[in-house]
Amino acid sequence: MDKELVLKRISDTGIVAVVRADNATQAMKIADACIEGGVPAIELTFTVPGAHHVIEELAKNYTPDQIILGAGTVMDPETARIAILSGAQYVVSPYFNLETVKLCNRYRVPCMPGAMTIKEVVEAMEAGADIIKLFPGEAGGPKMIKAIKGPIPYAKIMPTGGVDVNNVGEWIKAGAVAVGAGSSLTAGAKTGDYAAITKMGREFVAKIKEARGEK
Repeated sequence: MDKELVLKRISDTGIVAVVRADNATQAMKIADACIEGGVPAIELTFTVPGAHHVIEELAKNYTPDQIILGAGTVMDPETARIAILSGAQYVVSPYFNLETVKLCNRYRVPCMPGAMTIKEVVEAMEAGADIIKLFPGEAGGPKMIKAIKGPIPYAKIMPTGGVDVNNVGEWIKAGAVAVGAGSSLTAGAKTGDYAAITKMGREFVAKIKEARGEK
């Protein structure tokens, strides 16, 4: 899928499900529940055992219209390349690594490195990062986005960490292009209650639409 279209779909959706799991089966069930709940953007983290195989399976099970498939916790360009070959349409990292961004740009795959300071944000943008992952989000809160977008209004920022259904509207109103939601969205997996994930996904989507003034 074209890079610009992937970015637009993530922006339009407004939420990326950060999928961490103990095993591949659990990861697949979490992804299925998120998609059913209206959250098609799945960030399958490389902390999941055999993560690239899970990405391959998700790419087989869903069409590009049904899923926006990404790889998360990508620490280096080698892992990014494996993720892309497995079917990842975008790459998310907890920190800024120049070589990872360069590799993603080489293959026209959206890259979202983590940053927490103005300096890190600017360096990532200069390197060609598409969206800046504000991480950990809870360290600064929604006001951090406002602080960044004051001098850099064109920065595209996606907070991850500290985002839940009760404050997601604040993040969106502060200027987040999208949010990354992990345990606050997928907690039901711990007890095998995947229906709870689907329900929470719908609540997230509704809150984001409300914050954006959409019906």
